[in-house]
Amino acid sequence: MKKDEKTGPTTISEASTLEEIGNFWDSHSLADHWDQTHEVEFDVRAQRRRRITIDPEIYFKVEAQARTRGILPETLVNMWLFERLRQPNKLGNRGTSLKL
Repeated sequence: MKKDEKTGPTTISEASTLEEIGNFWDSHSLADHWDQTHEVEFDVRAQRRRRITIDPEIYFKVEAQARTRGILPETLVNMWLFERLRQPNKLGNRGTSLKL
């Protein structure tokens, strides 16, 4: 669901958008509305993240470059890897076709 997508009024906040819901809960406590809630079950389908360790000295350099761009080091590394994997390699093979 998009941030500004209409959701219909919610029971507790009576908000119509995700932004309004967020604003409501920024200034209210669930403890004050606990009697208006009920238990629910739902499935979460999140992609599993993979971790790769890198040399600390390299990480500090990546972190510094990311900071100058205003992004997280993980984002910068993912951008670099994505760009690199799209390029043909030295053996003449095409790069991996990535879809994000």
